[in-house]
Amino acid sequence: MLNQAILMGRLTADPELKKTQSDKSVTSFRIAVERSYVKEGEERQADFINIVCWGRTADFVCKYFKKGSMIAVVGEFRSRTYLDKNDNKRYNVEILATKVSFTGERREQLQTVPAAESAPPVPEYAAEPIPSGVQQTLQEPDKEEYGYDFYNDLPFDNI
Repeated sequence: MLNQAILMGRLTADPELKKTQSDKSVTSFRIAVERSYVKEGEERQADFINIVCWGRTADFVCKYFKKGSMIAVVGEFRSRTYLDKNDNKRYNVEILATKVSFTGERREQLQTVPAAESAPPVPEYAAEPIPSGVQQTLQEPDKEEYGYDFYNDLPFDNI
C-alpha cells in the first residue's frame, strides 16, 4: 500500500506551537494549494489542506514559518472521526507531515537581508535544525565491519 502526499502551498495563518501533557510538541495549520488549471474567464481556485506536525518538525515549522509563507510538505493522509460539541459525528482528513522544507522563496528573502543583519544559515530541509559549528562528513563504509568493499566487491555479480 502507498499513502504519501507531497504538497506545496502558503500558510493561511501563523502556526501555533502546543505541548501535550507529556511535553511533546505539536502544531496544526492549513495551507492553500492552488489548482493547476484555470477555467477560462475565472480566477484560479485553491484547495485548503489541514496539516499536523509533531515533535521537532512542529518546532521547526513554528520557528521558521508564518502566515503567507510558502512551505513544502511531505506526509501521509490520515482520517479520523470524532464527536463535535453537539454530539454530531464528524469526519476529518489531514496530512500528518513527516518532512517540511522551505521553497526557493525563503532563500531569496534571506539573500535580500544585508550581511551584517543576516542570521546564521538555516538548513533547507530539516526536522531538526543542525547546530552551528557542526561539520557533517560522510565516511566510507568499513570493509571489516560489513565483510566486503562497498565499491569493489558487489555482493551480486550476475548483473
